[in-house]
Amino acid sequence: MKEKLYTIPLNDAVNANDECPFCFIERNVEQDLLDFALGSCASYMESDVREDTDKAGFCRAHMKKMFDYGNTLGNGWILKTYYKRLLKEMEGEFKQFKPGKTSMMDRFKKTVQNNAIGQWVVEKESTCYICDRFKKDYDRYIDTFFYLMKNDPAFVEKIKNGKGFCLHHFGDICSGADTRVADKEKEAFYELIFDVMLKNMQRMSEDVDWLVEKFDYRYKDADWKNSKDAVQRGMQKIRGGYPADPVYKMNK
Repeated sequence: MKEKLYTIPLNDAVNANDECPFCFIERNVEQDLLDFALGSCASYMESDVREDTDKAGFCRAHMKKMFDYGNTLGNGWILKTYYKRLLKEMEGEFKQFKPGKTSMMDRFKKTVQNNAIGQWVVEKESTCYICDRFKKDYDRYIDTFFYLMKNDPAFVEKIKNGKGFCLHHFGDICSGADTRVADKEKEAFYELIFDVMLKNMQRMSEDVDWLVEKFDYRYKDADWKNSKDAVQRGMQKIRGGYPADPVYKMNK
């Protein structure tokens, strides 16, 4: 099948022979978004971009990555206008807040589920400029995955003979199959994808087993096989991401 522009990133990810092609894509897209928000293109100086970042904010994980990225001025500008919007909203929430009465049951549980300020904070923490933008891209990559699985036999073979997926992205694939795979094709799809996952999770388990054995004096001179980086790959296989990655910094 001839490659189309939108299939290239996913094919590249599968060809990278990574533990999970969607982790590979996620890292690339996230780094592109960090470059966009804070890089030399100076998007943080554009009022429309900062309007979006002011509205969505950033999650804890991406704030840490933004700090590590290294652009003090860019982070400062983003925080400057974010704080102004936050303070305005906060003043409005505080003015209209009225403490409610607490029932005996709530006192026993030591929690109140409908505290207006608590709910406002939850809402503020539920959005992230980078997470939200990535999710839009990610949904398209999931669509492309199923398109290629249906229309490109070469891609199917790569998946069949590849390293599978991390557990996190594997769950997304299984959920996505409910609406993207025809009922008559689901049995064959799941048979293929389950076989790939079981085979590769077993491979990963064996790599970790051998890494542990290598710390036994009886095996100190034995070949490491594929186990030298089994810890970081094993962590990725369970939760996704790249535990051993260096901090991604601004290219000055």
